[in-house]
Parts: sequence; C-alpha cells; structure tokens
Amino acid sequence: MKHILLAAAAIAALTAGPLARAADLLEIYRLALGSDPVYSAARASREAAQEKLPQGLAGLLPQATFSASTQHNDRDLRFRNPTLAPSNAQFNSNSASVSVTQPIYRRQSLVAYEQGKTQVTLADAQFDSAGQDLILRVSQAYFDVLLAMSTLSFTEAQKTAIAQQLEQARRNFEVGNATITDTHEAQARFDLVTSQEIAARADLEVKNRALEQLIGRAAPRLAGPGRTFSPTPPSPNAMDVWVERARDNNPAVRIARQNFAFATQEVARNRGAHHPTLDAFATYTDSGSGSGVQGGSGTDTQSRVVGLQLAIPLYQGGIVNSRVREAIANEEKSRQDLDNARRSAELSARQGYLGVTSSVAQVRALEAALVSNQSSLDSTLLGQQVGVRTQVDVLNAQQQLFSARRDLAQARYNYVLSLLRLYAAAGELDAADIEQVNRWLEK
Repeated sequence: MKHILLAAAAIAALTAGPLARAADLLEIYRLALGSDPVYSAARASREAAQEKLPQGLAGLLPQATFSASTQHNDRDLRFRNPTLAPSNAQFNSNSASVSVTQPIYRRQSLVAYEQGKTQVTLADAQFDSAGQDLILRVSQAYFDVLLAMSTLSFTEAQKTAIAQQLEQARRNFEVGNATITDTHEAQARFDLVTSQEIAARADLEVKNRALEQLIGRAAPRLAGPGRTFSPTPPSPNAMDVWVERARDNNPAVRIARQNFAFATQEVARNRGAHHPTLDAFATYTDSGSGSGVQGGSGTDTQSRVVGLQLAIPLYQGGIVNSRVREAIANEEKSRQDLDNARRSAELSARQGYLGVTSSVAQVRALEAALVSNQSSLDSTLLGQQVGVRTQVDVLNAQQQLFSARRDLAQARYNYVLSLLRLYAAAGELDAADIEQVNRWLEK
C-alpha cells in the first residue's frame, strides 16, 4: 500500500541513535496484543457476540421435550350409602411422553434470527475498531517515549553547553574581562535548564509507565529511528477522497450503521407480536396405571397426537403497542447517532489530512531552521571571541538551537502519528502498517 510507505518514511533520523538489542515497534505491538486489557476485553466481547447467531436460529428449529413421571396413589373410597362398605386402594401410575414442536410461522423468531446476524456483524466492527485503536495507542505510547527520551537528551546537552558558558563567565569575571552580570545570566540559565531536566526525567518516567500499561511488563529499551527522513503528503493527496472513505468505512460509522440496522429490526420484531403464530406438533405418550380395585386389572395406554396449533393475539393490555413505540424512538436515536458518527468521521479525516500536510511543511521549515540556528550559534560564538557578541547572545543562540532540535523531533513524530490517524479515520489502519513502519527503525 502506498500509504504504508508514507508512514514508514516518517520514522527516520529523528535524533536518537540506534539502540542495540532494543525492542522495536512491532515487538511492542505484539506484546500489547496479548497483554492489553482493553483489546482482550474486545476480543472476549466478540466471541460472546458470535453466539447470537445460533441463539437466533434456535427459535426457528424444532423443540423436543421428553418427560416422565411416576406416582404412588393411596385412595380411600367412602360411599354415602351406609349399606356399602368403604374401601382403600393403593396403586402406581407411570407415564412417559415425547413431544416435538416445529415453528412454521413466527414473525418475531424470524426477525430475531436476522438480528443475530446483525449482532455478529456489529461485534466484528467493534473488534476491528478495537484493533485500530490498539495500533494507535501503541504507536502513541511508543513515540511518546522516544520523544521524551529526545527531550531529555536535548536538555542534558543544553545543560552541558550552559555549564561551559557559566564556567567561562566565571573565569572571565575573575580575570576582569567580564562583569558579574554575565555570570548571573549564565547561572540563571543553568538553574532553569536544571529544572527542565528534572521535568524531562519525570515526563520520561510517566511515558514509560503508560507503555507498561499496554504491554503488562516493565518498559524495555526502544529502538530509535533511522537516519533518513523525507516526509511526503498522503496518497492520494486529496482531502475529499479521504473524507469520503471515512464516511463509508470509519469504524465508528460501521458500528453506528449496524446499531441502526438492529434498531430497525427491533421495530419489526415488536410489531411481530401482533402476528399470529402457527406451529406443528407431535406427541407420543406411554402410560400405565393400576386399577385401584381389589382383584381388578390395571391399564396401559399409548397415544400418538399430531396436529397444528394456531394462536392469534387479540389483546395484551397495550404492551405490544408500547414496545413498538419504544422501538421506533430507539430507531430514531440510532439514526441520529449514525449521522453524528458520519460527521465525526469526516471531521477526523479532515483533521488527519491537515495534520499530515501541515506536518510535512513544518518538518521542512524546522529542518531549515535547524541549519540556520546552528549557523547562528557558530557565528555568535565567533563574535564572542572577537568581542562583538556577549555571553547573553551565546546563551540565546544555544537555547534557540536546542529548541529547534526538540521541535523538529516532535514535528517528525507528529507527522507519523497524524498519518496513522488519517488511515484510522478512513478505516484502513491495520497490522501491516506497523510492520512497514517498523522496517525504518534501527534495532
């Protein structure tokens, strides 16, 4: 896929060097597949929803029942005629029967079976959405850690550079070549960057903990980006195309579409309660009983019954009409939810597209700014040596250079994530994108 190559091209030469034996993005993704509780819950929910289809089909298939009973009878018989003596009889009665019922026409059962199909499709859409969400969460957590590492590295380098300037300012002041102001300025910058270093370390710790939540274990050392980078616009480079894809294939739209279909079927199912039902049935019974009369003979009976049963609902207290009205209201709610999902998908696609295209321009601008800031720092250092630039000028130039490096790293990571979000908005993000992106990481 062309868009995979675009995502892959984004993971290059961000600032961190290669990490020996480090876990790459694909490894982290595979760990999350087996450990992330959100994704595991979505998998279990999908498996549970698969049973809706056989449950709906069961309402259309024959229902067979076997029943058996045995009972002891103790009967006292007293006559109102005083000339007849009372009697007592004890005997057993046994019975066994098999009955089979085959629905011929049950409107509600037919609709329930179709609803089972819809629920299976809905579960598949929800699981696909969970899969795309996992890819985005893993990628976000992965690159958040790399960005935090880069920020810490930049801060440490800036601290080292400022420390050198502070030491130089102190020496110059001691020999009388500079005022105490330069020393105070360098000390203030050093104290500030020290606080920034502390914040950067804390942020890296937080980002590592977020990654651990996904993979269920201590965050490993991560593979950094490669050395080449050439951000390019998405393919096709047309916002309307991505918006149309998102309108039809966005996971939230697919879910809302199936919810609307289920709600429509629910209206039909409730209206089916007004329809008559027709069943075929067959029953076989084998029973036996003692006579209960001294010296009498018991009886054994076998009966076979086959027939049709028609039931026509006449009045059920108004509950059927109430349930139909409730289902119609829920159908309208689902229709509005579908419309909202489509609008949100269109907005996500536009945001993703603009995020990618703006990131391309931003990366190129920051690359140029990095070169300019490096040249500015070199010139400022030279100017300080010949006395035309001050200590403050050097500190400002250093700060601008490190800020440009940090902003460039962030812009490159934002480009990758924006590209992945664009594919997710269009419903096209899958594990293949992770594999392609992973090839551009240095192990």
